[in-house]
Amino acid sequence: MGNCFTSSKQSMTEIAPCDFIKSAQAFQLYGDPISSFTLYLHLALLYKTRALQFTPTDDPIPVVQFGPETVSGSREMMVRFIDEKLPQPPLMVAVEEGGETAVLVVKMVALQHRSVVWHLERMVRWSEDLVTRGGRRNGDPTMGSARMEARKFGKSYSQLLEVMVEHAQMEERVVFPLLETAERGLCKAANEEHGRDLPVMNGIREDIKSIGVLDTGSHDYREALRNLSTRLKSLLKRSKEHFQEEERDLLPLMEALELGKDQQLRVLEQCIDVMQGTHSHLFSFFVEGLLPREAMQYLDLIISCKEEKLVASMLRRIIE
Repeated sequence: MGNCFTSSKQSMTEIAPCDFIKSAQAFQLYGDPISSFTLYLHLALLYKTRALQFTPTDDPIPVVQFGPETVSGSREMMVRFIDEKLPQPPLMVAVEEGGETAVLVVKMVALQHRSVVWHLERMVRWSEDLVTRGGRRNGDPTMGSARMEARKFGKSYSQLLEVMVEHAQMEERVVFPLLETAERGLCKAANEEHGRDLPVMNGIREDIKSIGVLDTGSHDYREALRNLSTRLKSLLKRSKEHFQEEERDLLPLMEALELGKDQQLRVLEQCIDVMQGTHSHLFSFFVEGLLPREAMQYLDLIISCKEEKLVASMLRRIIE
């Protein structure tokens, strides 16, 4: 599983927003191990406790036990029970029933922004640490040699780049065309910013590849690290500004489209389908950039529009 649930020693650049000191109080979970309902509760409990005991059963309705208390019921009721027993970190998000479902699309986009920004900030901190050390090892044996750490850095950025590209494609293919049906040219500036940033993002990937073949600790190596750190900081700044503009100027306009519930659920499904990598092999990486409450909220959005088998597969990627 990702950084949220490991107990091994981590570099400061590796700590996810869901890392915290977990309770030692024990929970018992009983349920079907391939059911998305059971897996959803399994994830919720992993955010809460180091002492989770899971017992597989054939019962389609999972059961959670805390001391003498046993609860079984709706997903919302059981998460509320878990939150009441162990309040930190909070997981509950207000469930929208009968409200404007357009808000769901806005939430999905905004949560993706949160994850991307966290991962970019992490890459910036990591690059600054590399510059400070100038090719020396950081003392963390899990990172290996300087060249091994550079490869880890490159892999992490490649994963982030794939998420960012898919996010932009989702907006260009699904979200922006919807807004353009209401007013032509509404998303022109946002599309132009996507086109402007893509070469920068790809350029950073090439910079990382170049650093990987330079002599560790050489003048050229240190200079390349400084340039890389500067470019990452610039990308972070531009991405934050771009996301803030979208959330302030574009996303609120989704409510004005007045799409029905079924239409909005289809839009959510289209958004997920466009971002195939993010919602398959990169899903654990993506969720690392979200707070526990945000991660559960994102899963609620997916559950609202995707079939059981796909949801269960995505949850297993995080848990395993």
